[in-house]
Amino acid sequence: MCFSMLGCGDHLTKRISMGMVEGWAEGNAMTTVAQEYLKEKGYHIVIHKAAPNLLLASMDNGDTDIFMNVWLPKTHGDKVAPFHKIQSVATNYEGALLGLVVPDYVEISSIEELNANVDKFDGKIMGIERGTGMAIYTDSVILAYDLNFRQLNSSMVAMAAELNKAINEKRWIVATAWQPHWLFGRFDLKFLEDPNKIYGEVEHIETFARQDFDKDFPEVYRFFQHAFFDEETMADLLTKMEASKNQKETARQWIQENRSMLDAWWGGSAQ
Repeated sequence: MCFSMLGCGDHLTKRISMGMVEGWAEGNAMTTVAQEYLKEKGYHIVIHKAAPNLLLASMDNGDTDIFMNVWLPKTHGDKVAPFHKIQSVATNYEGALLGLVVPDYVEISSIEELNANVDKFDGKIMGIERGTGMAIYTDSVILAYDLNFRQLNSSMVAMAAELNKAINEKRWIVATAWQPHWLFGRFDLKFLEDPNKIYGEVEHIETFARQDFDKDFPEVYRFFQHAFFDEETMADLLTKMEASKNQKETARQWIQENRSMLDAWWGGSAQ
């Protein structure tokens, strides 16, 4: 029970809900950093975990305020299109990629070479959850290149474990992956060329907000307008978060190490 009417009101009016997709390393890292920084500013941050399409629908309904992990123009383009009560706030990362990856010791460089080596890969593409943009595009890749492969869908964590096991045994393995991701800091991986561009070109990641969020929380909206992670900054954050036993504590430490940058975002400028 809240005994101070002023305290209660302040808590309720400073409540912000942020969307997050479980297991998506870059989004989880950015969201946790934003959560911990905004808590310092007196905001109560609630995390809504769901698939991207559900989070976009939740923002359109006004139930979720902010989602920092919208990949455009292709990956989430079709998912964003139906909703008219959400708005792009800003780009928070440039140079995002997704596709099929293999360890660097695997002696092929293109998706077109997979069928000739199907036995070495046991006819399997290690994928992530069904229904994700990554899984849907991989199904399209299998059809477009007439691959004699099947996509095995599981969690990001399970896929990474399979990748780790295969690399330790120096086996050939092909998996779905995206950059930025801590996988590229842990393993020597390479993207297979995609001549038909089924996975699209280089993408960027945007922060989206519900309608009128800018009017309800102008300071916070300004923060997200300027929140941008370059490749080096993102790699540092992802490496530390992946090795962390307590991601909120790691985020707080990372904020201390990068405080001038985050304070500049809060103040309405890029560092």
